Amino acid sequence: MKARGSARGPLRYPAAMPTISRKAGSFAESVIRDMTRIALQHDAINLAQGFPDFEAPQTLKDAACEALQGGINQYAITWGARPFREAIASKTRRWYPGWAVDPERDITVTCGATEGMMAAMLGILDPGDEIVVFEPFYENYGPDAILSGAVPRYVTLHEPDWSIDEAELRAAFGPRTRGIVLNSPHNPTGKVFARAELELVAALCVEWDAVAFTDEIYEHIVYDGEHIPMATVPGMEDRTVAINSLSKTYSVTGWRVGWVIAPAELSSGIRKVHDFLTVGAAAPLQAAGVTAMQSPDEYYEALTLEYRVRRDLLVAALQESGFRTSIPDGAYYVMTDIRDLTDEDDVTFTRRIAAAPGVAAVPGSSFYAHREPGRTKVRFAFPKRHTTLEAAAQRLRAIRST
Repeated sequence: MKARGSARGPLRYPAAMPTISRKAGSFAESVIRDMTRIALQHDAINLAQGFPDFEAPQTLKDAACEALQGGINQYAITWGARPFREAIASKTRRWYPGWAVDPERDITVTCGATEGMMAAMLGILDPGDEIVVFEPFYENYGPDAILSGAVPRYVTLHEPDWSIDEAELRAAFGPRTRGIVLNSPHNPTGKVFARAELELVAALCVEWDAVAFTDEIYEHIVYDGEHIPMATVPGMEDRTVAINSLSKTYSVTGWRVGWVIAPAELSSGIRKVHDFLTVGAAAPLQAAGVTAMQSPDEYYEALTLEYRVRRDLLVAALQESGFRTSIPDGAYYVMTDIRDLTDEDDVTFTRRIAAAPGVAAVPGSSFYAHREPGRTKVRFAFPKRHTTLEAAAQRLRAIRST
């Protein structure tokens, strides 16, 4: 068969190249993961990405191996294996009496908290809806909103204590507001939201018929204050979508097992989106998650104590090295200011210290919608062995002399 054409020659088509979507083009790749790549390139101590360099509890590893060898290797129910959902509901009731969670209707097991937040936004928000996001923020929230078609409205947490300006928060709510993202304890600042702040957010959600998307993965890493789930604040049980995971509390960030607790009506949308995003989380790791949910109170007490020691070690080293530090009340990050150390911006500074003296951190501008407020800020993570943090401290002391 002859190629199509004419007497003048073959048909010609424009030499255009395929392009990515406008959505994908509207945000950058993860700066946190990029800093991990830079750390590997320079053999730097990685205090950028928040994952432990120590082992997960042996009981969890044993439970995962037992599940694998015991034949739990096929699909679980899409929204989560029943024993795991029941264990999540039981633990939730044990820690937060009065929070009624139905494991059959209210829980969706996801591939980590990251997918949980994405599935929740896609399942609840419509294009053009507005969602309030506090900044500085964990870098995923903005892209999550954009991918769901929503419009983020940013509200600043003000230094030195990362407080809310009530008038600013009220001004961010309006007729198109459908939700707000709340992360407590907070990444990157370590802020633990007080009850009065939660009640303010709750009042605005009720007034404007909005949903609170709460990221609660650091719930058991609290040094000062108290973790109060938004779902336990009066008026919020039916309008809270609580996202959590095994990753931080049980030091298994690579397992990618999380869950979403939401009222049944909202869960129905989340479950449908989750099904078509990932089908389901790893079945043997869900079985091991039952063991995690049954951890005794002593486990959580030890977790907090150990992280407090790590926090104090890193904060002291940073202060000694000339960083202005904000001491975190929870989570495992320290937000710092570099104005006393350099005239460089945050990106230049973090890339330089990753190369020499060899400590990787995250440039603060990646936690802001408008980069300028973060250009003098740098975040360090401390879920590391004491020997790792001590080695990092030794290297950080060299910064003042460079």
